Amino acid sequence: MVNIVITGSTKGIGKGLADEFIAQGHQVVISGRNQQEIDRLIEQSGSANLYGLACNTQDKDAVVALWQFAVDKLGGVDIWVNNAGLARTVWPILETPDEEIYTMVKTNVLGTINGCKVAAAAMKEQGSGKIFNMLGGGSDGEYFPGMGIYGTTKRGLDYFTNALAKELKDDGVLVGKIRPGMIITEGVIRESNADKKNFERRRKMANALCDTVETVAPFLVREMLAFNQTGKKIRWLTPMKMTARMLKAMVITPEDKFKQFDL
Repeated sequence: MVNIVITGSTKGIGKGLADEFIAQGHQVVISGRNQQEIDRLIEQSGSANLYGLACNTQDKDAVVALWQFAVDKLGGVDIWVNNAGLARTVWPILETPDEEIYTMVKTNVLGTINGCKVAAAAMKEQGSGKIFNMLGGGSDGEYFPGMGIYGTTKRGLDYFTNALAKELKDDGVLVGKIRPGMIITEGVIRESNADKKNFERRRKMANALCDTVETVAPFLVREMLAFNQTGKKIRWLTPMKMTARMLKAMVITPEDKFKQFDL
């Protein structure tokens, strides 16, 4: 049985990872901003191996409290996943509201750094552990319209993760990156509903490239459990897979994965 902490895990891919770890018999601590929502998810799951604590990862003291909560409930932490993040991908850089910029930078960058510092220090002391940082569009340096700020935060996290992996390479702590691909999450659905005209223009390609949480989570969990090479990237939607899907979509209309979400 493996003990896992996942930040930002009350919805989206974070929740999907938690559900999959639980389904495989492991112990998990989930976190998010709202304790009532966390409690509801725990009750809904019916699992004796699921725990949760509200945590704003921008606050390092709150992250320390989350680690201690996990140690108290699970007896220790084997895997720490920094998944808490914010994606606002509908504005060009000059049109992105300042408050959205500050929030994305603080959540995606500072929140992940806080999680890494807390988990790495404790894992270094215990002599073992795995830390995973969630990357996303832009982390490889590619440009996507509307993702100038978001992509910048993820590009920075790629460098940060490389640096952390090198600094911990002799301490028994493995550090990895996760590129989950294009996942249909609550945020994607919200932004698609907000600009349906734009969504309809790219619907065919979105169906070719996007996947549901339930499709991707089992692969990511399997790779995380088997992970043994620090600095490595776990990637679902590889460039080769992406190219193959795009070419296929030119010939065969892809399944409409968004219908189930009333889009």
